[in-house]
Amino acid sequence: MANGVKIKGTRDGLLVSLGAGDLPLLLADLRAQLNRSPAFFQGGKVALAVGSRPMTPADLQQVCGVLGELGITVWAVISQSPMTRAAARELGLASASPPEEAPSDLEAGQEPAVIVRRTLRSGQSVRYPGHVVVVGDVNPGAEIVAGGDIIVWGKLRGTVHAGAMGDDSAVVCALQLQPMQLRISGNVARSPEANKTKQRVRPEMARVRGTEIVAEPWEP
Repeated sequence: MANGVKIKGTRDGLLVSLGAGDLPLLLADLRAQLNRSPAFFQGGKVALAVGSRPMTPADLQQVCGVLGELGITVWAVISQSPMTRAAARELGLASASPPEEAPSDLEAGQEPAVIVRRTLRSGQSVRYPGHVVVVGDVNPGAEIVAGGDIIVWGKLRGTVHAGAMGDDSAVVCALQLQPMQLRISGNVARSPEANKTKQRVRPEMARVRGTEIVAEPWEP
């Protein structure tokens, strides 16, 4: 059985890691994960980590093909295998050996974060593989898609998607939580209309409990 595919955000962007197991099974797993949040990954660039797996140019092209279905391009291949690094270079990709210690962003659970110090207006969008912190408002028509948590130090009235890479533990916090739409991982807020009609002025945090998104008081 394969160890599966992990997609994580790092300070350098998205990293797709292939575990042990048959490549066809891993590709099926990768395709399934990407299709959970296609809008988040569409047109992105990723680094590919394959451990010590020896891969031919044809193998790498299969992986690139699955990613390419959503317009995702691979810019680098990280591997301990000289054969795999040579295959990457043959395809014109950057290649590197992993550090002696496993990447700290992955193993230590340190998610990168970006701070946006302005109000997001209609038509503006922020997409980031880690956490997103906005110091300002998120107006109707604005959008945030994050691989981790979303924290809004202001009014949240736009569209947000936290945990977009499948993290059900992600949360959305705001001083005033009135989103047009709120998603966490594959869950959608059950009654977004209710949020717009209630005049909530207290800070709130939305999280997944069971199969539902619930809002509860937030004490920042």
